[in-house]
Amino acid sequence: MKIATWNVNSIRTRQGLVCDWLRANPVEVLCVQETKVIDADFPRDPFESLGYHLAVSGQKSYNGVAIFSRLPLEEVDIGFGALLPPEQVGNLDEQKRAIAATVGGIRLINLYVPNGGEYNSDKYDYKLRWLNLLYDYLQHTLDKYKDLCICGDFNIAPDDRDIHTPPGKTPVVGTTAAEREALERCLGLGLADAFRKFNQEDKQYSWWDYRAGAFPRNRGWRIDHHYLTPELYQRATDCTIDREPRQWTKPSDHTPVIVEWPD
Repeated sequence: MKIATWNVNSIRTRQGLVCDWLRANPVEVLCVQETKVIDADFPRDPFESLGYHLAVSGQKSYNGVAIFSRLPLEEVDIGFGALLPPEQVGNLDEQKRAIAATVGGIRLINLYVPNGGEYNSDKYDYKLRWLNLLYDYLQHTLDKYKDLCICGDFNIAPDDRDIHTPPGKTPVVGTTAAEREALERCLGLGLADAFRKFNQEDKQYSWWDYRAGAFPRNRGWRIDHHYLTPELYQRATDCTIDREPRQWTKPSDHTPVIVEWPD
């Protein structure tokens, strides 16, 4: 089985590119983020014609997540409120950033973690609150499911290998201690980074800015991840970043990351 994650930066703008990639890479599951479309306007037909079942959760112009699966999608849940009480979730489900489903016995959680804006801004505080709620959500999920794959755009570079220029004394959102500690707290529940099982090198990125020739100069960040529970982690046979779609005409600024298990 192969599961891919890809922030597509508008599914309607990139639907042709995503379809081309799926034809060349017929993964069992594709998790997409930043779909930027309400559910009623989601372009389902092109992906269903390729044999995918769809579960979507979106909003106009911003955010949005979806799961495409060749296997049946079971137990689909939208947002944190599927497991946590409303008083605990508060306003953290208003932005469409989390969707979960069971696929082939694996509980899959697709996330679009908030960017965070500027350091110590309202958006930064929102991101930290969101990550703290994610911890509670994952605790409840792990009480129900043994095999868990959490993937998506985390908007966090886990360590300094994962960013082209490590931050100096000025805090850089996506690398701050509070963000990394919040992510590590979640991983402390028993999750491990699939990519780092197979590749310990630096300069391995999944996002490059559109500006200043960032992609040809490989000035990127690794912020798109797969995190796995222990048995899935042990069984995983590969996890790769596919740079090719970032070279296509009018690409997303992110590129797919794929984790693989034996059939």
